[in-house]
Amino acid sequence: MKASAFIIHGAGWLIFISLPLLFASGFQGSGNVLSTLVQPDHLFFYTSYIFLFYFNTVVLIPRLYLRKKYTMYFSIILLLLIAVIYLRPFDHLMTNSFQSHMVRSMPGSPGFPPAQDSVPAPSPGNPPPEFGHGPPPFPGRMPPGRRPAARFDAVSLFLFIMILALSITAKISAQLQKTEQRVARAEADKANAELSFLKAQINPHFLFNTLNNIYSLAVTRSEYTADSIMKLSNIMRYVTDDSKEDYVNLQNEIDFIVDYIDLQRLRLGTNDRIDFSVSGDWKLQKIAPLILMPFVENVFKYGVSKHDESPIVIKLFAGPDFIEFFCRNKIYPVNRTMERTGIGISNTRQRLQYLYPGRYDLTIDTANDYYTVKLLLRN
Repeated sequence: MKASAFIIHGAGWLIFISLPLLFASGFQGSGNVLSTLVQPDHLFFYTSYIFLFYFNTVVLIPRLYLRKKYTMYFSIILLLLIAVIYLRPFDHLMTNSFQSHMVRSMPGSPGFPPAQDSVPAPSPGNPPPEFGHGPPPFPGRMPPGRRPAARFDAVSLFLFIMILALSITAKISAQLQKTEQRVARAEADKANAELSFLKAQINPHFLFNTLNNIYSLAVTRSEYTADSIMKLSNIMRYVTDDSKEDYVNLQNEIDFIVDYIDLQRLRLGTNDRIDFSVSGDWKLQKIAPLILMPFVENVFKYGVSKHDESPIVIKLFAGPDFIEFFCRNKIYPVNRTMERTGIGISNTRQRLQYLYPGRYDLTIDTANDYYTVKLLLRN
């Protein structure tokens, strides 16, 4: 049991014990509370309901009710109800407290004022009462040979229902809380699994395109082939090592994009004008790895023409608590029929949902024959 639950249970039982104890003390006077508490009637009253609460919470509900053994569960509850009605714990507690008070009020009992030294003799007209006549010697007690009629103890029945309801509520609430925790844990595990799957899709997708670029350089026996292989080595190191984390330094992501753009410059001709810039304070910023890469990759995949000038703009600005990314490329008729929102963009949207829930704005526009992406990430 957790500390908070232990405190709540202790405070609840303290209140439950104090109420009849205070009521009984009205009869018994301001005596020792501890001595009153350990009297058999008090102990029987408290232990009966404490046993009922935890027996129902710890044993009956988990082993019978939650396992849908309703017949056995309600049969045991009915037996407990009959036992409470028969034993009448509250009625016995109050009756014995009242009798103890009456006994203490009788002459000669402890606490009763001492009798006078001189007692008037009985007069002939006022004979002493005979034994067995007149009021009983102890009010509240039945004369010998007579048994009190059985009384219905409504308070004990009410307490039984209340304790039973409280135990059911406490156990069901605890079960619902555990269920919610399990659901939340399952959702988190599912999100992590999906995120890992998305990363696994991104990495081969990107590496496949990059290897195609280096293959083209090797076929043409370009002098930049060795440099391209070195840059690809840096890219693979970043993809295989750093991308395992949820967030990395923004500087690492920028270096990764720079290497990728350099590889693309080697492949592209003179018709392509690449405007890449980074500004702001990015040294202390963090970002999800490869979150920008699908946009950068699509710029070179769909915004390049072999015949016309292909202006490409990629800008990154890092503020104190946000990151702005912007990229734009011209849309060519030959590329209009190609699917722009492929696996890279689709996965990026899902990753943004997982890693930046409610903290990102993504806008993709195709107006004026330009494909424009604006992404805002908030810390």
